[in-house]
Amino acid sequence: MLKTIWRRLLAEKIARSVEARLTPAYDAKIRSIEAKFLALLGTADAALLSAAAASDSERAGRIEAAELIRSEIRNLARGIQTICEASAALGDDKLFLKTVVERIDKARPKLETLYIPPIGLVTPTTGSFMQWSTCSAVDFLMPEFSRICEELCVTPLYHRKLWEWVFIVHHLRRLDMLTAGKRGLVFGVGTESLPSLFARDGVEVLATNAPDNIGAHWASSGEFASRLDDLCVTTIVDAEIFHKRVSYATCDMNAISEEFSGFDFCWSSCCFEHLGSLQAGLDFVVNSVEKTLKPGGVACHTTEFNLSSNEETVETGSTVIYRKRDIEGLISCLRSRGHEVDAFQVAPDQHPLDFYVDVPPYIQRPHLRLNLFGYTSTSVGLIIRRGY
Repeated sequence: MLKTIWRRLLAEKIARSVEARLTPAYDAKIRSIEAKFLALLGTADAALLSAAAASDSERAGRIEAAELIRSEIRNLARGIQTICEASAALGDDKLFLKTVVERIDKARPKLETLYIPPIGLVTPTTGSFMQWSTCSAVDFLMPEFSRICEELCVTPLYHRKLWEWVFIVHHLRRLDMLTAGKRGLVFGVGTESLPSLFARDGVEVLATNAPDNIGAHWASSGEFASRLDDLCVTTIVDAEIFHKRVSYATCDMNAISEEFSGFDFCWSSCCFEHLGSLQAGLDFVVNSVEKTLKPGGVACHTTEFNLSSNEETVETGSTVIYRKRDIEGLISCLRSRGHEVDAFQVAPDQHPLDFYVDVPPYIQRPHLRLNLFGYTSTSVGLIIRRGY
């Protein structure tokens, strides 16, 4: 089946993007890439056979290893498609070939040499769940992480985006926001499944994305829902209940309309770093609290956090990276305006995976730290309660 998927990818994605420029030499290089990809598929097949032959005590771990390889193959496929489309747009066949080959060559050694402990196998004996403000490998090992992933119908993975979703669910639930009759507002919902989970729990949700003229990039990458049906996860909630409790609208996060007001809570997952500048994102957080929430309402936001420097960073552009001093300044501003903010604490590096940095082209497993514009970045979360 995996070989069929690869051949379909080759035919429908790669060939379609560059079909006007295929030559015998080019086709030979494509076959070389296919051979590398099929070798990776062979590794997955061998892992599955090993799992099937393993003892009961070993089988779960080996199946996990096989699934990691399968997931890597899927990530490679998505990466190849993106690289192909970008290079085709530039008319640069050499860039395409060079990048795809390098990506596959880089992926395989990582899979062979990096031990990634199965989530749920070992539980930390100290510390509490989500006690830090930044993404930490220890959180993934806590039973509560797997329980929330199960509610979201996703496989627990060492990925910071998943950490953000779990962070939001955990803290909103801790503050009694996810109960019947509450009203929640999400900014930049993308295609996330949190609205389905919250609707299942009786919450009324208004899901928003950027207007089409702003969100075109996200739509092209498959990270943008333009209608309500795109957000309904029927493995989490019945479709009828979802449509009764969830509605959809567009919202410019740089200019929140007065119609978005009176909510018990709001949230966003790695969105406000895309508003054009550090200051634009900070202004959004303040506005999300003061414009949309009832007194006592809760805002939960995650964003990019710079682990490399408290001085230099990316301050403007399509993606910015917040330093510790930026977050601390925002917290001081919010508190001075009468709002409560949970203590901000950068997680100490407690686990070997906290020292692993995913570099472009991202392999995505694990993906707790990444090299972003030359800075080591991770996710950070903020919990804010509007003052009375």
